Amino acid sequence: MKNVNAKVDVVLIGAGIMSATIGVMLKEFQPDLKIIIIERLDKVGAESSDAMNNAGTGHSAFCELNYTPEKPDGSVDISKALKIASMFELSKEFWSYLVEHKKIATRGVFINSVPHMSFVWGAENVFYLKKRFDALTKHKLFEGMVYSNKWDQLEKWIPLMMDGRDPGIEVAATRMEIGTDVNFGELTRAMFKYLESLDGVELYLNHEVRDIEREEESHWNLTIHDMVTGDKKQHIHSDFVFIGAGGGSLPLLEKSDIEEAEGYGGFPVSGQWLVCKNREVIEQHAAKVYGKASVGSPPMSVPHLDTRIINGKKELLFGPFAGFSTKFLKNGSYWDLVTSLEFDNLFPMLSAGWHNLPLTKYLVQQASQSPEERLEALREYLPNAHMEDWELETAGQRVQVIKKNEEEGGVLEFGTEIVAAGDGSLAALLGASPGASTSVSIMLDVLKKCFKDKMSSVEWNAKLNEMIPSYEKSFVEKPETVTDSREGTSKVLLK
Repeated sequence: MKNVNAKVDVVLIGAGIMSATIGVMLKEFQPDLKIIIIERLDKVGAESSDAMNNAGTGHSAFCELNYTPEKPDGSVDISKALKIASMFELSKEFWSYLVEHKKIATRGVFINSVPHMSFVWGAENVFYLKKRFDALTKHKLFEGMVYSNKWDQLEKWIPLMMDGRDPGIEVAATRMEIGTDVNFGELTRAMFKYLESLDGVELYLNHEVRDIEREEESHWNLTIHDMVTGDKKQHIHSDFVFIGAGGGSLPLLEKSDIEEAEGYGGFPVSGQWLVCKNREVIEQHAAKVYGKASVGSPPMSVPHLDTRIINGKKELLFGPFAGFSTKFLKNGSYWDLVTSLEFDNLFPMLSAGWHNLPLTKYLVQQASQSPEERLEALREYLPNAHMEDWELETAGQRVQVIKKNEEEGGVLEFGTEIVAAGDGSLAALLGASPGASTSVSIMLDVLKKCFKDKMSSVEWNAKLNEMIPSYEKSFVEKPETVTDSREGTSKVLLK
């Protein structure tokens, strides 16, 4: 590090999609800001944002059945799907702004057209999927979705999945042609490349934040460890700190000692993919196809047969298979869970663990699956799958949020959580899904919490409307906004 006692306006901890997004936004709003980014790995976007680690590559609620649960009366709740679909459209507007203004490049680099599909079998699931389709297609956000339970149509859409399937079992699918595959690792690297080209921005790889202490007047003193030289005497003094370190955010948030962080804990969930290595098989499938999650499984473990574009090549993944690890990061320590325990979060974590014993049992079972059991799961989607065509690879690590609850002591949350200091000088992002796909909306929420006055200023508002034209509009209440937004972003991102 050039200056062992640097004084800056902003420190971003973790070089993933969240830090990239808020960093670019802040420099667009206020170009004279001095920003330092600290990343413990030797590459940006290498943890949860990486294409092989990220469980979702463009969550837009088109195909994810866990976003549309059935209510007790049998109807389908689509409120979360509407919210996530709206947030994804805002993400595309921001990315389009960056591309149009030549701040990042596209044309297949980070976003590509890949249809999104939901696929189910069995009479009960087919009935549910039709109800879901009827509910969603009343809204402009899901215009263009088509449904079929006809065998010949499904053979055209997903021939590989229909080959060898029992014709006596009812099947059905929905399909959205406008679905996309987003490589968030590539997007993250493109955004950091742009950030590094700007005055007042410094990125330090192979550096780790070891301590965060509050100074007078809401400033922060960060102790930095150089993982190459071993130098532990470096310090950064900052007015604002954003902790966007994925699973590593919780331990750093605890070090800040802000009262808003009391009671928060984390439950780590690991994952694995079956990755196809037979190019002939890969070329026969072209869609992201999601099914229904097993009873007791976490939302991030919804099985899907997933076409992705990685390093410019079409790939095919199946999974993720969930598992349990005490690590908070893929490149973390097995002591992460133990060292995260503190007096104020011990009871909430124990309580949440007690109330989620079936989940723990499920994760242990998943982690101990044999190759034959994984092949059996794959064959529910690809009846003629052969083990020699697939290899097992480790996916990313997630840390689900545990928070205090007066009734149960502690509850396990499966979304994302922004924890911010009351004075707005520090914010951390905890949790996982839908994460990266909704990064733009989430980071705008961080800015509203931590830069409240500036976000309401004329200057920042004008820039915000330029970057994200639909930000203050409702895609649900104003359907015409959906058409305008999608036409604009498609021309820029998917030429």
